[in-house]
Parts: sequence; C-alpha cells; structure tokens
Amino acid sequence: MLFSKFFAPTSKDTPADAQIASHRLMLRAGMISQTASGIYCWLPLATRVLEKISRIICEEQDKIGAQKVYFTTIQPADLWIESGRYDSYGKEMLRLKDRKDGEFLYSPTNEEQATDVFRKYVHSYRGMPIMLYQIHWKFRDEIRPRFGIMRGREFLMKDGYSFDLNFEDARRTYRNIFQSYIKTFRRLGLTPVPVQADSGAIGGNMSHEFHILAETGESTLYYDKKLPTATDEDLETIYAVADEKHDPKTCPIPEEELMISKGIEVGHIFYFGTKYSKAMNAFVLNDKGDKVFPEMGSYGVGVSRLVGAIIEASHDERGITWPESTAPFDAVILNLHVKNDKCRRMAEKIYDALSSKKEVLYDERNITAGEKLADADLIGIPWQIIVGPKNAENDIVELKNRKTGEVTNMTVSEIINRFIR
Repeated sequence: MLFSKFFAPTSKDTPADAQIASHRLMLRAGMISQTASGIYCWLPLATRVLEKISRIICEEQDKIGAQKVYFTTIQPADLWIESGRYDSYGKEMLRLKDRKDGEFLYSPTNEEQATDVFRKYVHSYRGMPIMLYQIHWKFRDEIRPRFGIMRGREFLMKDGYSFDLNFEDARRTYRNIFQSYIKTFRRLGLTPVPVQADSGAIGGNMSHEFHILAETGESTLYYDKKLPTATDEDLETIYAVADEKHDPKTCPIPEEELMISKGIEVGHIFYFGTKYSKAMNAFVLNDKGDKVFPEMGSYGVGVSRLVGAIIEASHDERGITWPESTAPFDAVILNLHVKNDKCRRMAEKIYDALSSKKEVLYDERNITAGEKLADADLIGIPWQIIVGPKNAENDIVELKNRKTGEVTNMTVSEIINRFIR
C-alpha cells in the first residue's frame, strides 16, 4: 500500500477531550472518527487491526469446535420478554419500534436469540454439544461514554454460546473456552489475568473476567507473582482477583509474593446452567426419551475494546508500539528523499519484493523526512525500513525496531531475505 493512497488522516495535535493514551493516539493516528457520543467510525488503519484480532479469535475458537454464525443486530422484544430480561436489563438497552409498532431492540447480547435458534433445530441429545459464536456489532446505551472506544456505546464483540447435555459436559466446555481465551490473548501479545467475577445481568454462578495489565486500567488486580510466567493450565488455579474481591485477611498469597497492578477487562465467560433453556422451554430428548434442558454458557471478548487495550499496554511518548500479531502492517518503508533516484530505486525494489508476501506500507509522499519519521512512530508499525540518501550511496538501508529503537544496517537483499525467508 502506498502511503499517498492510504486513508490515514494523522494529526500532530493532541485532542483536548481525550483523557487516556489510546483515545488520544487513535484520534491522532487517524484510526477513528467520532460520529456521536460513544459512537465511532473505524477508519482503514483501525479496521486492519480489528481484522487481525478477529482472525486470531476465530482461529482459536475453531480449534475447540465452536462454529461461527451471524445473529441479527435487531432482535424482537418477545424473545427477551420470554426470558424475563426485557424489563430488568435496564436503560442500557436501546428499544425501538418498527412501522407496524412491533417492539424490537438493538442487540446488547444474544443469549435469547442463540437459545431460540437452538430450540428450533435441535430436539435430540444426538445433536449436542453445540458451540456457536459470532463477531458482531453491539449497542449498549452507556450513561457516560468515555475513554474513546474503551467505553463506547457501539462496539464490536465476540460472543459465543454453548449447549451441553449435562453439568459435566458444560464444565468441560467452560474449561475449553477458558484455555482458548488464554491462548488468544497470548497470541495478541498480551499477558492475560483471569479473575473470578460476578455474572451481572447475564446471570449464572460460575464466571471469570480476563484482564490485561495496563497502568490506565479501571480495575485493581491482586495476583500471585508467578502468574505472568505460568503455564496456560496453571492459570486456572493461580490466585487472581479484582477490586473488592481481594480480602487481605483471607488472601492465600504471602504479602511478599502478591502483585498489585491495574488492569483492563477484555473478556468475560459465564456458566449459567438452565437459566435460559428452561425459561424459553428449549429442551431435547435424552437417550431414554426424557426431556432435558441444556446446560448453557456464554463467552465474550471485547474486540474493539481490545484495540484500545493493546494501545494502553503498548505505547510510548512518540506513539503506538503494536505487537507484531496485531499491527496494521508488518513493516513501513520510509523513503526519506523521494527525488533522489537511488533512494527511489532501492525503496521500490524492497516494496515490490515484500508486498507480494507481507503487508507493507510504502511512504513515498513528498514531505519532509521528519514528518515521515513522526508519522511512522505515531502509527507504530513494528518495523521501519528507512531509506536515506547517505546510506543509499553505500547500498545500505536501516531496519529499525519501533518498540526498542534498535537500528541495524542492512543491504537491500538482506532486508528482503529478512522478511520473506
């Protein structure tokens, strides 16, 4: 992609109303554009990141047998009346009527709709277990939207729903989801902290939140210092709680081994048994012909929230420092002197070689070297390939690691081999 053709309206100005780093940097990097309070358009740079995150989530869900669907964003109110949540959910739910005065709502979550789909098509134990998930837009009418996309009203969410024949199977599903989330967050370049949690409006009696460590997090996390290096399996049992759930008097971890950090919630999983299957009469017949109400769970990841959370955990005074797995591009080529023939030839040779194998942004704009370097640091692409006239005379380019600042001098061939070997 040529930078001159790429829609990334970057800015030097710091937005006055942006209180946290992710909000400031996403606006300055031209990633989002505010449409209304808590509602944002996602521009090309941010969209590429959303798609990277979504792909990793889907890969890990597919590995455990979950199947991707798309539920509707508009749901009939009747489903929520049937489950008993329509009146109790609160003002966060956006309610609306169609031209025939039919009552609908804009989806804040999909337990009812998933249960409705299940009961329409699954009538025997032979059709179980089932795990369905989607990555779709949701709306919750937050009373005080703030922090940009971190606490917006419209957001992209992965939500999944499981149906099992008995409690033992449901526990196994819950554990599989738990482990898949750990793997997902690690692949995103994050350190996940799973903590015991309340189920809130979803309901249920077994629940975990997944937090990532970030100084600007709204939650205070208390956890065993072994947690950051623990195996995926050990994370299920290592002590970790948030906020008021930590009681110093009953904490099993010695004070010298207890870590206290701020965290951002990015995922939440719930087991709630037959809460919805019974309420909505969604049953199957077991091998003896008896009615059985499936044991259910739901499993969420804030996909759009993760973009902000990753930035909160990965930035410096110059801009974003994306983990390689979620970066909008693998590398950016900076031609610091577009009118220099040798710089142009070298930069174009690298771009032509890499662009067929990697996602590469080529900055060939006719602006100053300082502006190009500042934009590259702001956007935060992990690798900067810097082509300047002095080095070009010696057939050398610079490879700079955006996060560490480490610079290595390489030939054009070495650069190409580095990225497509």
